[in-house]
Amino acid sequence: MTVGEQPIGLRERKKLETRRAIRAAALELFEREGFDEVSVDRIAAAANVSRTTFFNFFPTKEAVVFDADSEQVAQWQALLASRPADEPLWTALQKVLLAYLEGFREHLVAKQRIKAASRTLGASSRDANDRFWAELTEWAARRDDGDPLTVSLQLGVAQAVLNSAFALWDVDDGAEPLLRLIRRGFAEAGAGFRPAPSRRRTRRT
Repeated sequence: MTVGEQPIGLRERKKLETRRAIRAAALELFEREGFDEVSVDRIAAAANVSRTTFFNFFPTKEAVVFDADSEQVAQWQALLASRPADEPLWTALQKVLLAYLEGFREHLVAKQRIKAASRTLGASSRDANDRFWAELTEWAARRDDGDPLTVSLQLGVAQAVLNSAFALWDVDDGAEPLLRLIRRGFAEAGAGFRPAPSRRRTRRT
C-alpha cells in the first residue's frame, strides 16, 4: 500500500490501521445507536484502544465522521495531479469529483445516514471537504484555462451541482443514484462551458 508514490513504513501502516479501526467501530456504533448517544469512551472500548489513543488520532468525535486519513488525502491529490494540463477545466473538474466520490462511496453513504439522524452533527462545519475544496481551488487557479472569473464560476457551478444532487438524494437508495444525479447535473450545467466555435474573420467588401 502506498500514499501517493511513496510506500508507507510499518509504523505509519500500523497508525493508519489503528485510525481506521477506531473509525470503523465508531461508524458502526453511530449507525446502530445514533451519533448523539455514543460517547468517546464507548468508541475507544469498541476499538480496543484507550481514550488517550482515540484523541491521538481524532481531536473530536465529529472528526471521526468527517476527517480524511492520509491515504484519502493522497488519493485526491493524485487525482488532481493526473489530469492533463491541456484538458479543459470543466472536464477535469468532472473527472476529479466523480472519481473522488466513487472511491469513497461506502463511507459517503454511512456519513450521510449518520448526519441525517443526528440532532447536532448536521450543523457541524467540520468536514474533510473543506480541505478538499481548498486544494481543488488552488489546483484550478494554477491551470491555464482562462481568467480568474471563469475559473471561479466553474468551481462554483461544480459545487452547486454537488449541493443540488445531495439535496435530492435519498441515502437509502445507496450511492449510485447520487452519482447519476451528479453526472446529469454536470452534463446540464456544462453545456454553458463548451468551447465557443472559432470565429472566422470575413473581409469587408
